[in-house]
Amino acid sequence: MPTSTLPGRGKGDLQKELPGGIVAEPVDHGLGRSRCGLTTKVHLAVEQRQKPMSIVITAGQWGDSPQFEAVLGCVRVPRLGPGRPRTRPRRVRADKAYASCKNRAYLRRRGIRCTIPDSTFDTRPSLIFNLCGGAVG
Repeated sequence: MPTSTLPGRGKGDLQKELPGGIVAEPVDHGLGRSRCGLTTKVHLAVEQRQKPMSIVITAGQWGDSPQFEAVLGCVRVPRLGPGRPRTRPRRVRADKAYASCKNRAYLRRRGIRCTIPDSTFDTRPSLIFNLCGGAVG
């Protein structure tokens, strides 16, 4: 009977610690593990002239879509005169990675127009209508 210290391993004595190490990396460091080693992912919101408006750095294994609200939440555009900075863009353009119903509902709630292509599996009108809770188009 093999003695295993890790789930799914037959010989636990070959590996004494978990793949991430004994000490876990703090969440705010932005280092993640993948097949290639340590990776970092930079999530950006830029204006039309490609000047960064918001930057969020996460670990490399984190997905793009869950960071959508965090990136838009960091946008601050100063006004020319007195007043609070603008925090809501007029329009958001994004790629297919951000085409979730949650992201579209977030934009709809805040009154932000969007140009996000549909995912290849969401091209049927009935599926888009049922999942996102709104009309197609």
